[in-house]
Amino acid sequence: MHHHHHRLRSLPDRWFTADKPFKHVVLKMQLPDQTLTLKDQPPRPFGGPSADLTAQLSNELLLRILAAVPDPLRLPASLVCKRWFRLVGRLRRSLTVLDWSFLDRRRLFLRFPELTDLDLVPASFAVPSAQALSGSRVVLTKGPVSVSVDTHADLPIGECRFLEQDVLDRGLATIARDCHGLQKLSLVAAASEAGLTAIAGACDVLQELELHGCSDLTLRPISAFKNLQILRLVGSVEGLYRGPGVTDIGLTILAHGCKRLVKLELGGCEGSYDGISAIGRCCVMLEELTISHHRMDAGWTAALCFCGNLKTLKMHSCRTIDSDPGPLEHLGTCPTIETLQIQQCQLRDKKSLQALFMVCESVRDVKFENCWGLDNDMFSLANACRRVKSISLEGCSLLTTEGFESVVLSWINLQRLVVVSCNNVKDDEVSPALSNLFSVLKVFKWRPDSKSVLATSLAGTGMGEKGSRFFKRV
Repeated sequence: MHHHHHRLRSLPDRWFTADKPFKHVVLKMQLPDQTLTLKDQPPRPFGGPSADLTAQLSNELLLRILAAVPDPLRLPASLVCKRWFRLVGRLRRSLTVLDWSFLDRRRLFLRFPELTDLDLVPASFAVPSAQALSGSRVVLTKGPVSVSVDTHADLPIGECRFLEQDVLDRGLATIARDCHGLQKLSLVAAASEAGLTAIAGACDVLQELELHGCSDLTLRPISAFKNLQILRLVGSVEGLYRGPGVTDIGLTILAHGCKRLVKLELGGCEGSYDGISAIGRCCVMLEELTISHHRMDAGWTAALCFCGNLKTLKMHSCRTIDSDPGPLEHLGTCPTIETLQIQQCQLRDKKSLQALFMVCESVRDVKFENCWGLDNDMFSLANACRRVKSISLEGCSLLTTEGFESVVLSWINLQRLVVVSCNNVKDDEVSPALSNLFSVLKVFKWRPDSKSVLATSLAGTGMGEKGSRFFKRV
């Protein structure tokens, strides 16, 4: 053990930094190179000065010991010897692959035989040729995905290509043969129907699936996933790739093929009233629906009333809610919706936001986060929801104290209030009625601006009074 410790001190410090945990990422792992650098030492007498004290322990016992090691320290522990390297690999359950070649020669299974969560999306993008990457290398990062781009191409942004279909199919065949215990899988839909069907047949405990680059045709084998409960469909990602898109046809195929869905996210998808209503009628167990970056046709909001068991509705990064929800008097309601979250959306159309609140009139928990256009008039539409118990506002800079107060005081059941980074909500404009409400709330978080944070931190110190002539409020 002393000899191994001496060898490992020469490795880069970044492998051993506790505040930078291993992010479940494989960066072109070359297993032969790693294993050959840690040569097994000749056996020494037990109890000697450099003896391996763990050699007498069984694999099962040593696994229990390594399982108690914190995640950031397991990587350096795996570098002690080849035995520890193999055992730490058996403990890993979640992995993101960045290089598709890692699936060759069954290296994934040999290194991590007990995986339950596998993300193949970052590795599914084609790398430009060496000639295209000559000179400076440009890496495009979009969320968790980083892709090398060809700077000499006419449209380097938004036109990243996936690997060829036969390459993807070979990798999926390897996973179908070796990774039967997968419960969550993220991949691109550019593989053939046979590749997806092979995964569905072999990974019969798979419950969560994320598909990128979806089209209507790629959803045909979706019914083969018998135990699927959580599904995320991404038709396109702006700034990364442009997919053919999912229309009402694909949503109808999905509705009839995945009737046991509990959670569904539609990202960058098209569709309209017909597709959403089909999902509502067929997926009777659906409890959570997320709509992000949508390109849906007008009128889709009215179809939410067919989701008879829907409890949570999330809108994320949408440029509009519904371009034309139709006559408000013809809208139905979804009385089961308890949570409404709107994040990073543009709320400039009063009629569409009003329609959304009418459909969600029984909501209990409302959250607005970094939404553009949410001023006093738009926020006043929330008065249609009379049963609100929790409200969270973050990054709503157009909302003033007066507009905030007029709505909040109308919610007689309010128990939880969070206000963060709403710069036009001022401490000195809070009325006595609003102060009384604050005192009876069960959960109260109040940081509308940086001055409020400062006032709270200086409370009772007298610093604000002593320095008033130097630090005047403007």
